[in-house]
Amino acid sequence: MEIRFREFDPFNCWIWLRFAAPPGQGERGYVETVFDSWFFLGKLGGFNAENLQVHEEGADVSWMAYEGDGAERALPALMHNMGEMEYQADWGRCWVDLGTSDGVALDVLINSLHQLNSDVVEIQELLIGGVNDDWPVEQHPDSLFPLDDPDT
Repeated sequence: MEIRFREFDPFNCWIWLRFAAPPGQGERGYVETVFDSWFFLGKLGGFNAENLQVHEEGADVSWMAYEGDGAERALPALMHNMGEMEYQADWGRCWVDLGTSDGVALDVLINSLHQLNSDVVEIQELLIGGVNDDWPVEQHPDSLFPLDDPDT
């Protein structure tokens, strides 16, 4: 699976998947479950690089002292919104407003899709951001920050 980043706006980001063949209903179900699960974790603040205490502790976390106050002091890192997964031939796409979630959110998604590619459905490309010339995008109706706001 090739992974590429294009022009990236965290508040208005299209994520594109190119499959080896048009995905069937079962394969689509797995892809959509990955995106839904990822979004719910992000909506609840799960992707906050400011509070990665267990990760920073290293391999041995036996008897680790977790600092609840440290978690309370971390600024919120919340995803704002996600559109429905859409499909066209061998392409799939999903719009997301990543809000204030950190880059760790994208790492988790990439890792999950990498495993899905190995186990369930062949994903040839994962494109994060930008547009697809063969499948135009419009301003997503759920975007909190419209691109062409006449009042700005």
